[in-house]
Amino acid sequence: MHFGKRRRSGHPYTIPVRTLLPRLFLLLVCASLSAYADVNPAWTTPLAPFQIADNLYYVGSQDLASYLVVTPNGSILINANLATSPPQIRASVEKLGFRWSDIRILLNGQAHDDHMGGAAEVIRETHAKNMVMDGDVSVVETGAKTDFLVPSPNVPGFAPSHVDRILHDGDTVSLGGVTLTAHKTAGHTRGCTTWTMRSHLPGEPAGTIRNIVIVGGTGFWSEYHFIATPGHPVSYPGIVQDFQHTFAVLQGLPCDVFLGAHGQYFDMLAKLKRYPKEGPRVFLDPAGYKQYVAQAQHTFEQALQRQEMDAAH
Repeated sequence: MHFGKRRRSGHPYTIPVRTLLPRLFLLLVCASLSAYADVNPAWTTPLAPFQIADNLYYVGSQDLASYLVVTPNGSILINANLATSPPQIRASVEKLGFRWSDIRILLNGQAHDDHMGGAAEVIRETHAKNMVMDGDVSVVETGAKTDFLVPSPNVPGFAPSHVDRILHDGDTVSLGGVTLTAHKTAGHTRGCTTWTMRSHLPGEPAGTIRNIVIVGGTGFWSEYHFIATPGHPVSYPGIVQDFQHTFAVLQGLPCDVFLGAHGQYFDMLAKLKRYPKEGPRVFLDPAGYKQYVAQAQHTFEQALQRQEMDAAH
């Protein structure tokens, strides 16, 4: 499921050009405070960064996951999170001893503001190449104006950013001998992406390579319409088939290390309590991955059935 979405209200307004510049700083500050006053605290509470695999590190908050893939030729960042998140992510990257300016590629799991809100700043500061799955490209480049749920308080806008490479299902992203594979797992967003890679975990025998899965998202909320009813078309054509395809894809992925765009997906905080003694092996959870996918599919099928029943009456 996709946890912690917040609702907020308010209407945009304009400022005369002649008074815009003197008031710009105050406007930005007030907008920032208003926009994030009701954000889930776990989204913004810092968390000490930690190592997951030889070349994979967690640099996100207590729930909004951000991952750093380190290679000899620079780093890959997965998820820029909220507009307010880049300073926290940067602090984590630097605490680990890596350079912020070494980030060469920016990836994401889904084009919502809690995963792409900080993208424009990350790109501006690091000059990373922005790579986005087809289906989410226009959302990223318009700052969510083309999201299928717009207008909705659950999909607030964010600073738009140019997409340097459009990804397609099964595409790979490689840097410095490390390769990630993009799996289109749409439904939550049209281009929701699950990332996989293979790597060795510290403390395991040399030559033991693990399958790592970073789930992009499988959730939805009441605004998602799977069945057309009078006055309410489906959220987008093919959304039901996209969700069904997503669960088929996730079921077929080999998974040793279970990760995701939110820490809640994979019980991160609970696992971290065991980390001091067990190290990165706490994230070896193929059974938890299967349970997560099965539960997410069951939740979707129940919602689909309810909507079909409601439409029939």
